[in-house]
Amino acid sequence: MEFAEMKAAHEVLASLDYQSAKLSKGYANRWLSVNLSENRIEINPVTKYMKDIFTGGKGFDLYLMWHAFKDAIAWDDPDNVICISPGPLCGTAAFSGAGKSLVTGISPTTGSVMDCNVGGHFGPLLKFAGFDALKIQGKASRDVILIVDGKLNRITLETAPHEAVNSVELADQLHHMYADSTEELQSVSVVSAGQGAENTLIGCLNFSFYDWERKTPRLKQAGRGGLGTVFRNKKLKALVAKSLSNRPRWTISVQAP
Repeated sequence: MEFAEMKAAHEVLASLDYQSAKLSKGYANRWLSVNLSENRIEINPVTKYMKDIFTGGKGFDLYLMWHAFKDAIAWDDPDNVICISPGPLCGTAAFSGAGKSLVTGISPTTGSVMDCNVGGHFGPLLKFAGFDALKIQGKASRDVILIVDGKLNRITLETAPHEAVNSVELADQLHHMYADSTEELQSVSVVSAGQGAENTLIGCLNFSFYDWERKTPRLKQAGRGGLGTVFRNKKLKALVAKSLSNRPRWTISVQAP
């Protein structure tokens, strides 16, 4: 099936247009909330309290988790969350490792809070699209994908009936589906978990980046605690982040001795 035919078969369950945000001191100053049970998308402000006390990707994730539920819950409860935050330095080319983001949720293997850091381009592209964190809660009734498009300034939740489940094939499909040209392939990133995550408690999350030399997306793993299993239990097939216009241009000045 052609990519255009796959995309045409999507049913839009929710959509939200938003204004672009200018990054200030590493922050877009807002975070994104998605409820899969209610097909609801909301944009929320990042407060000074969050930045002062919960600085960084793990801090933001834990803040969002603590406010997501009051009592202990099971990993497969619809109220369990997947939180992803790139942190204030994410996407800053002057710092080694600043492409990483943090993922948290209630783990199927421990029954408690699990965090994992991961590479790939999703964190930087989510930041450049205008969001410091993403919280996903609830459970869809069928396989869905969430697209955060920083080029169109639009967030959509859509069914995805024909795309692959396994991450290598799915990443390739979605990179080509949401890139408008060959040059845009590196401006798309996909988060997914494969069929293995549906059948074990140790499923990984796969974060993609496009490799120009190999002409294909490659994957980085958030592998601790089975958060990929939580992802597939929520009927999430993929997250897609895309950004072009808001990408900052970082330069390093080197002074000769």
